[in-house]
Amino acid sequence: MKIGIFVGTAGGTSMKIADALAEAFEVEEDDVINMEEDFDDVEEQLLEEYDVLFLGSSTWGQGDLHHSWVDPVLEIEDEDFDFSGKTVAFFGAGDCKKHGEHFCSALGKLHKTFTGAGAKAVGAISKDDYKYEFSLAEIDGQFCGLGIDEHNESDKTDERIEKWIGQLKTELA
Repeated sequence: MKIGIFVGTAGGTSMKIADALAEAFEVEEDDVINMEEDFDDVEEQLLEEYDVLFLGSSTWGQGDLHHSWVDPVLEIEDEDFDFSGKTVAFFGAGDCKKHGEHFCSALGKLHKTFTGAGAKAVGAISKDDYKYEFSLAEIDGQFCGLGIDEHNESDKTDERIEKWIGQLKTELA
């Protein structure tokens, strides 16, 4: 199974997760795509090259995706791409105090787009260890992926990443 990691990041937290995933799953450097700098084509990069996609984004403003994801998400939704047969996992950064009303909602938006296009999602985690008002990443009582809050809960970051990677290895086995 070939894994691609696609990440939109500004402050570096989402890239920290991407780097940990790359190391744990032995993903080549060329298969870790910074959406802002290295992304070119939905069909070629997201559809054709990889079986498993780890998709990351920081959350901005009112629960928005990192700006580098906006055009690819619109393209996927507008052109009816088919992600059937792909497995996806979501990760990203948020701020549960300053933006608790939209904590890590970008993950939920990615989830909606990719599962809506037929992808199978893995990596849902318990929401019980998080404190926030609302999140689009909360689906069926769980987080649809790994949310990290480096601003308020940096002491939990490494453990959360390690636990999630272990879960993904089990789910992808």
